[in-house]
Amino acid sequence: MIQGIIGELGPWAWWVLGIVLLILEVLLPGVFLVWIGIAAIVTGVLSLALWGEALWSWHVQWLVFAVLSLVSALIGRRIVSRSGEASDQPHLNQRGQSLIGRTATLEQPITEGRGRIRLDDTMWSVQGPDLPVGARVRVTASNGRDLTVEPV
Repeated sequence: MIQGIIGELGPWAWWVLGIVLLILEVLLPGVFLVWIGIAAIVTGVLSLALWGEALWSWHVQWLVFAVLSLVSALIGRRIVSRSGEASDQPHLNQRGQSLIGRTATLEQPITEGRGRIRLDDTMWSVQGPDLPVGARVRVTASNGRDLTVEPV
């Protein structure tokens, strides 16, 4: 079956496979199929150059494809892991963490360790020492849902 498909499409079978894998990467993003798709396209380029050679059987083509897939996946992993460089907005998707150090006025008093403040357009639950309404507080920590504050 595989030999029939490769024989029918010739070296273009690898190009078709590569393009299908790249389209699947767009539909099912995960930054993995792109590397295998690239390996298929490179195998297609090699097939265009070596198609008439006796050595270039479908067994060799699959072996080259497997090796290129592994190599390109390892190179891709290295490229993607390098993107962990320092960001100018390290808390972009961690809103609570981005509020640490900000000051606000209590909208509701802190009683029994719990109260509320308004920062920008959001009311936040806070934890801290008991304080009256209107007291100025500084955010010292965030656990994702609640902010920890201290008097200013």
